[in-house]
Amino acid sequence: MSLVDVHTEWDPLEEIVVGTMAGARVPMVDRSLIATEYPDMDPRRIPSGPFPGYVVEQTEAELAELAELLTSLGVTVRRPGGRDHKSIVSTPDWSTDGFYDYCPRDGFLAVGNSIIETPMVLRSRFLEGFAYKDLFLEYLDSGARWISAPKPRLTDDMYEPSAPPGQRLRNLEPAFDAANVLRFGTDLLYQVSDSGNLLGARWLQAALGDQYTVHACEGLYTSTHIDSTLVPLRPGLVLVNPARVNEDNFPAFLRGWDRIVCPDMVDIGFIGDHPRSSIWIGINFLVIGPGRAIVDKRQSELIRVLEQHRVEVIPAQLTHARTLGGGFHCVTLDVRRTGTLTTYR
Repeated sequence: MSLVDVHTEWDPLEEIVVGTMAGARVPMVDRSLIATEYPDMDPRRIPSGPFPGYVVEQTEAELAELAELLTSLGVTVRRPGGRDHKSIVSTPDWSTDGFYDYCPRDGFLAVGNSIIETPMVLRSRFLEGFAYKDLFLEYLDSGARWISAPKPRLTDDMYEPSAPPGQRLRNLEPAFDAANVLRFGTDLLYQVSDSGNLLGARWLQAALGDQYTVHACEGLYTSTHIDSTLVPLRPGLVLVNPARVNEDNFPAFLRGWDRIVCPDMVDIGFIGDHPRSSIWIGINFLVIGPGRAIVDKRQSELIRVLEQHRVEVIPAQLTHARTLGGGFHCVTLDVRRTGTLTTYR
């Protein structure tokens, strides 16, 4: 039986990958990094090189605590292998070093019994799949379908760092991060943004076939990734970010769902001159079953609101989520949940 089997963001969790901070660094400055991560920052001030040692050590310990928590809840936890992020990767068009394996959510998408390596928009993450190769081979051997999108060239023409948000990634070839996608059974929400273009949505639809509908949503959130904007909690109930979601841009296929408006976030702070996430990283929590979630324990008002709506909250902490650009949803990749393929519209 395939070890990969997942249809939604909320079915009871059975197996998950938790990332690692081993060797994590900010890659060398190039056009992809500026356009995607630091569009408003002077390139000369982008802090390329290893993250501070204490940030790495504390986060690695918290990731281990998260893995232990999930294991105690009966979830099988897997971890990626190590890589040398200092090594230079070159193509005929560019050269770069590596980034990190902290956020497996960003580069890999599990849908049904398929694990998909997505055509990520950052050059520094071009070979991120190598950290998961042994694991994906095991999944393949179990009967899973393992596919990879065509590797994008990611030439300079692909990026417009000075363009308005949502226009910094051009539509020249399929390119998108897996974290642009949320699963609602037969419907997948795909965020068109600076981390995913329309050609990426077209490729994903073709790869998944007629059994699924990929909803390419424009104007929802123009920067990167969807998981601090909308969080499905159980069938018919979704948490929304009021700074980004409104009546005009709310996805049409979810119009029949009840919405919880997220309260103001506690600003957890960041290290250095520039955070890689906004204060809304507090929404980036992990749903482990219908109405059950692991949530940042510092977000007391969010926890109160969730509990008012019969969501069981399990508190935990990633101290440097804003510094590193990833909360509990980002740093995990759920590959198996109890459930069957259903339409929830």
